[in-house]
Amino acid sequence: MRFSAVSPFNVAARLPLPEKIVIYDSTLRDGEQMPGVHFTTEQKVAIATKLAEVGVPQIEAGFPAVSDQEKRAVKEIAELGLASEILCLARTTPSDIDIAADCGVDMVLLFIATSDLHMRYKLKMSREDVLKRAISSVEYARARGLKVSLSTEDSTRSDLAMIMDVYRECEKAGATRLGITDTLGCAGPEATHYLVKKVREGTSIPLSAHLHNDFGLATANSIAALYAGAEAIATTVGGIGERSGNVPLEQFVMVLKHLYKRDIRINTEGLTDLAKLVFEAAKLPIPANQPWVGPNAFSHESGIHVAAVLNCPMTYECVNPEEVGNKRRLVLGKHSGTALVKSRLDERGIYASQEQICDIVRAIKKAGEDHGRVPDDEFWGIVEMVMSKTVGNPDCA
Repeated sequence: MRFSAVSPFNVAARLPLPEKIVIYDSTLRDGEQMPGVHFTTEQKVAIATKLAEVGVPQIEAGFPAVSDQEKRAVKEIAELGLASEILCLARTTPSDIDIAADCGVDMVLLFIATSDLHMRYKLKMSREDVLKRAISSVEYARARGLKVSLSTEDSTRSDLAMIMDVYRECEKAGATRLGITDTLGCAGPEATHYLVKKVREGTSIPLSAHLHNDFGLATANSIAALYAGAEAIATTVGGIGERSGNVPLEQFVMVLKHLYKRDIRINTEGLTDLAKLVFEAAKLPIPANQPWVGPNAFSHESGIHVAAVLNCPMTYECVNPEEVGNKRRLVLGKHSGTALVKSRLDERGIYASQEQICDIVRAIKKAGEDHGRVPDDEFWGIVEMVMSKTVGNPDCA
């Protein structure tokens, strides 16, 4: 019998996605804008190199106008000769664009707010002024020899007529990509699809989507954006970033590969090491339940689950952990059963009677109730204690 890793009812895998799907990873820019996170130049270079090694086609190296150190880091990454294209962020000002050009990046990501809220309280500019600024900035960046992506900030709270004017005019001015931004992560998949579809119908150059995760819908919104005609999606490793973060790179890649049958040539075996590199640099622990790369992503404690996994891992794992560079962990604790104890004893060629195994299980459950996970040294201590005495009660879970 042939087994599948995903649901047979996953009809979405048979629906059309864009022929070209591009990740532009923003770990080094939006990821670093997570409060309290700061990457050194050496860390940025190491992360950029690892992103390129796993096959990320576009890397947003930073926001060089922020500081001299940031500029040096972006320039150094641009000079590494990586296989990935190097991008950087810039405001719609000549000085920001000049700095981006001086860094030697492959594309500049210009952005300007278009929601009435942002224009009134942040920019203090009229719609007409914003439109003129966007057009002139694209023209200036093109004159500096840069490829240009122009994004409207707060797109999902903007008037559609306003952003369409900006997109159409910036396309005429020479932009090579247009960006839709859910700055506050406040759109659902339906709204994301509607907006991207409307922009796709009114423009002819590639579209990108930069989606935040405030409502926990960033990954779902990224798929909705692709279905509506976007081709480039912004991600960050582990989804780190401002507030609730962004589309997690590893989740986006694995969703495409397994649920939508689109392999975008990312070396998934390197994803866990990449996450470890980024989270260590950010001085953050990887959340235990982080999909694919977290320590609990392939961990099992329940006795029923462990017994099934020992017979066939696919019973409780839809993907082999090695595919993402992670590993399976069979954990001893309150919910453990006899199957794992027998397996661990067999590994060392230790024979135990059913009575002894049951006593070991009882001791593990008690330890698990007292302090949670039972580490190896404690487990073997329990085994030694039980094996050294006679037990006469074979009734155990």
